[in-house]
Amino acid sequence: MTIETPVLIVGGGPIGLTLALDLAWRGIDVTVAETRSEAEPPPPKCNHVAARSMEIFRRLGVAESLRNAGLPADYANDVSYRTAFASKELTRIPIPCREDRYTATEGPDANWPTPEPPHRINQTFLEPILFAHAKASPRITLLNETAIMEISQDDDGALATARHVGSGAEQQIRCQCIIGCDGGGSMVRKSIGAKFEGDAVIQRVQSTYIRAPDLINRQETAPAWATFSLNPRRSGNVYAIDGVERWVVHNYLKPDEADFESVDRDWAIRAILGVGDDFTYDVIAPMDWYGRRLVADKFRDRRVYICGDAAHIWVPYAGYGMNAGIADAMNLSWTLAAYLNGWGGAGILDAYEQERLPITQQVSHFVMDHAHAMAGQRGGVPANIEDDDAAGESARQSLGQKAYDLNVQQYCAAGLNFGYFYENSLIIEGDGETAPGYSMADFTASTVPGCRTPHFWLEDGQSLYDAMGPEFTLLRFDPNVEVDSILNAAKQAGVPIQLLDIPAIQADPAYKHALTLSRPDQHIAWRGDKVPNDPASLIQRIRGAV
Repeated sequence: MTIETPVLIVGGGPIGLTLALDLAWRGIDVTVAETRSEAEPPPPKCNHVAARSMEIFRRLGVAESLRNAGLPADYANDVSYRTAFASKELTRIPIPCREDRYTATEGPDANWPTPEPPHRINQTFLEPILFAHAKASPRITLLNETAIMEISQDDDGALATARHVGSGAEQQIRCQCIIGCDGGGSMVRKSIGAKFEGDAVIQRVQSTYIRAPDLINRQETAPAWATFSLNPRRSGNVYAIDGVERWVVHNYLKPDEADFESVDRDWAIRAILGVGDDFTYDVIAPMDWYGRRLVADKFRDRRVYICGDAAHIWVPYAGYGMNAGIADAMNLSWTLAAYLNGWGGAGILDAYEQERLPITQQVSHFVMDHAHAMAGQRGGVPANIEDDDAAGESARQSLGQKAYDLNVQQYCAAGLNFGYFYENSLIIEGDGETAPGYSMADFTASTVPGCRTPHFWLEDGQSLYDAMGPEFTLLRFDPNVEVDSILNAAKQAGVPIQLLDIPAIQADPAYKHALTLSRPDQHIAWRGDKVPNDPASLIQRIRGAV
């Protein structure tokens, strides 16, 4: 038996499902192969959906479902730093709970320049919601308990051999392209000869998923989404999964602790929690992991692509491993859909690797540098940090301030969300201006081609992104500027462009030109004060036909 499908996605985790939803939204039929059964719960790996990802989920009609799931609506999303989970607090990074997320105006994680601020939600809640939306789509076929054993490709398409995990029955899947979203051990990556390069071990983390109903009552201060323990015995982190009884405890191993069994797991958990032998908990699952900085040397071979952990692995601070994978998926989705829908040229397929690989390298270094800084902080905890005297209090205040200054950039990372830009892309028409630099925490909104289209609220209260079209949108801030020539050139080439007229007075100050052309992924393709002399040439470039 042979299944025919335009696109085969290998891996049905958050990235594969998001990619499938976006392709289906763009009119492309998709088949997703996943080794787990439909009923098997996902592991509690990722704890955070970044603002840029929430913007994507808003467009796909998923954001509201996600926003209403996870921790209780009034559960603090703060990040707390303590001498132990059940002991003295050093500092706290305030983050709005989900019932206040849209209205909060105070603190480092408020006033996000987006209609969809970040959302703290564990993968155990996230993935079933994405799966349900995918299952409801008539364009998505979900093949659970299905392993892809081998793939091949030729001039006419690609072929995959699929095997049912239970019965061992095999079938062929014929498609136009294959996308590997199959994790760090990716079969798809190996099949195209892509190799990981970078730093194999930055950090070893002994991680344990536990059930402890009484833990929430052991805290000296208010609950938090994430609680870091810093003491001379053991440093670690505790994430609240459901805000009731499920937690993930990360024990950061020291440089001389060479393997995951170097430290007694129970002792380490109790030292991080600050509890004695009388405290009881159940281990749901050990989930030990390496913090790495590994990036594949290529993201594509002809008809086969890789996304997410299949393409890059780094220290998963604040969920940016998964969120970077979602950014991969969205970049690939619109370009691939453009090609399969007939209006994108062959060159548009080259843009994915050209745009995403340099950004991945850059961001991976941000994360690696932060991991080293955090390790240094854990190794520098004063011996008297828990003492009940003036010197101990001074030590706590000093370490608390340092912890806040170092980590607020990680948890309120506007730069990682909105600062990156695609430079020298073959499907972007630059104008010689350099995009502003960015850090993990900070960015400058800009319409330099390649940057994210700056968001603002329209006079009627509507989000700019909600008003934009699903493909290209030409933003016009001066109604007297002629645009018929560029719209006609697009129509002749089959490129979908929606014109959106906006009075200049409503626009964000970042918009300095009369015209701005935004891509389907909400990055700037071109800008100017008038239509170029040869609008057809511009259209050919942005559709990858140059």
